[in-house]
Amino acid sequence: MSAPTTAYAVTTPRVLHAEWHKLRTLRSTWWTLGLSVALVVGVGLMMGSTYDGDDANIDTIVFTLFGTQLSQICIAVLGILITASEYANGLVRATMAAVPRRLPVLWSKAAVFTAVAFAVTFATNVGTFLLAQIWLSDTDKALSLTDSGVLGALAGSAAGITLLSLIALGLGALCRSVPAAIGAFIGGVMILPEVLQMISFDPVQSAVKYFPTKSAEALGSIAPVADHNGAGAGLVALVLWAAATLAAAALLLKRRDV
Repeated sequence: MSAPTTAYAVTTPRVLHAEWHKLRTLRSTWWTLGLSVALVVGVGLMMGSTYDGDDANIDTIVFTLFGTQLSQICIAVLGILITASEYANGLVRATMAAVPRRLPVLWSKAAVFTAVAFAVTFATNVGTFLLAQIWLSDTDKALSLTDSGVLGALAGSAAGITLLSLIALGLGALCRSVPAAIGAFIGGVMILPEVLQMISFDPVQSAVKYFPTKSAEALGSIAPVADHNGAGAGLVALVLWAAATLAAAALLLKRRDV
């Protein structure tokens, strides 16, 4: 009687494999990832091919990866779809029946998504940088991957987008609704810091520096970004935001009915 139990036991590798299978077989995954790649590459090529020296004061990595301001919305939407869409189509009942402990499902979704989002984003950043340098190689923005800080900034940009999207994944699990989670992400994560930044009150200005989008901006630049915390502080703040969102989602997942 022990053989069937072992054969069908719920293990971490099996839950991870199931979540990876879900992610790679959904058309929405490839559409959102493809759009995010196209936005970064397309904008990067446009910025590089039309550069005339007017933006010499802008960090080269920030200038080249300007399209990430748009692509991060695509990756965030994918994170939301991974969790919230299962409640919309009813698949969550089968998922939780297969994994009664529930929490391994959330951790596996987060782990698989983090790996895919970072790999795709980092590869896109490197490719866009190299392509843009075809036009920038004879300008004041000429750089190579071996120059100090370049790979770190490219990886930092990818890490920032990935962690922002991980927050979106947690919001999807919290809201259990794709429109509600998208609204919460755009309103609470992207717009709220910009509104608070208009308040001329030092404690508010200091607090805004630790908000997710502001922390992410500090990661994707070779030079320190004015009015932002350093890259180390930004990374810690982003990790804490993502961890807090996932912890809240985990708590409600254990307490609420499916």
